[in-house]
Amino acid sequence: MRRLVKRARSINISKHQGVDSMNSSDPNREHLGDRHASPPSTFKEKNMKLRTLLSITAAVLLSASIAMAQEAPGKIHGRVIDPTGIPKGAGTISLSTDGGHTYKYTFQISPSGDFTGDGIAPGNYSMILRLPDTAEGKFVDMIENVKITAGEDLHQDDDMSRAAYIDKMTPDQKKQVEEFKKKNAEVLKTNQVIKNLNADLSDARAANKDKKYDVAETLMVKDTGLKPDGELLWYELGNAELGLKKWDEATAAYKKAIDLSSASKKPSPELIAGAHAGLGEVYARSNKAEDAASEYDLAVKTNPAKAAFYLSNETVVFQNVGNADAQVAAADKAIAADPKNPLPYYLKGQGLAGKITVDPKTGAYILPPGCADAYKKYLELAPTGQFAAESKAILDASQTKVENKFKAKK
Repeated sequence: MRRLVKRARSINISKHQGVDSMNSSDPNREHLGDRHASPPSTFKEKNMKLRTLLSITAAVLLSASIAMAQEAPGKIHGRVIDPTGIPKGAGTISLSTDGGHTYKYTFQISPSGDFTGDGIAPGNYSMILRLPDTAEGKFVDMIENVKITAGEDLHQDDDMSRAAYIDKMTPDQKKQVEEFKKKNAEVLKTNQVIKNLNADLSDARAANKDKKYDVAETLMVKDTGLKPDGELLWYELGNAELGLKKWDEATAAYKKAIDLSSASKKPSPELIAGAHAGLGEVYARSNKAEDAASEYDLAVKTNPAKAAFYLSNETVVFQNVGNADAQVAAADKAIAADPKNPLPYYLKGQGLAGKITVDPKTGAYILPPGCADAYKKYLELAPTGQFAAESKAILDASQTKVENKFKAKK
């Protein structure tokens, strides 16, 4: 029995792609033994030479590939935070192998305080921070033992609010930092600042909706620095960094939102659940399916009123990343939460469709258990829905008949 080979595809709820394709053997494949240009003894000799040559070539290629893998460069990314806890949006981050005397690599710091670098030779480095007004031969901060690994992207922040950095400051510098924090806290109490933060939050939400994630991130990085206890700001920052595929930063922002809201006098179940769902998407897109499912379950537990919403989104996200097994499991949870929503039934059928086989005698599709029932239920709930044509086509091509009751109502 042949297996039906399906194209890997990712759907969007508002879009629809075609169905399947099958692989077939090549009838024109030529076999070496069919050639008779040389006598048998000559053929054997040439064949042995050919095999020896191929073995040597394979060994050379293997050695080359191993050498290339060993020499693969690494990457680094992170954020620069000043001693008051606010992102530092200027200057450079450099990597040095001689304690900051010379620099092997230098990367610019973005206005939001972020930096990224690639093409870095594996090894141990000192990470050096210099600001635009730093004197030649001097630096503001140095973090030692920064290890770059071949083929990996290291997340390394330069957080100057860390105790090790503050401890090295002079008494006057420490006093200035504390005065700034105090003044900043007093400023935040004014209505105008709160008004500005609310305006930024509204703009960030709009920017995230329009997929202008960099705009939203810049606003929220600034505002979380001004008001580090603003859980809504951290949540929106997490949404922006999720859109930018900054998985580590998004994880940290969502967790901060959860911690702040949970510790407040009036925790917000909707915000906490939304942050758990955000973490679920981050983990799903980072190939951490079990962690993702756990976060979506926490979202449902925290805000049961929106269970169907969270679980339907979980199903779509797993479909987007091509994890069919997790997609089917999530669809079952979404169906249990809202049996009248047709989409999870379609997504369950589509997730199981990768296990469809073909009857060698009839050429009909043989659907795995649960697949036909899922497609039939989708058609029952949405006979003219977005995926109705595909669902009918798969059922028609299988050993399952499509009932007349699934036809569109006049």
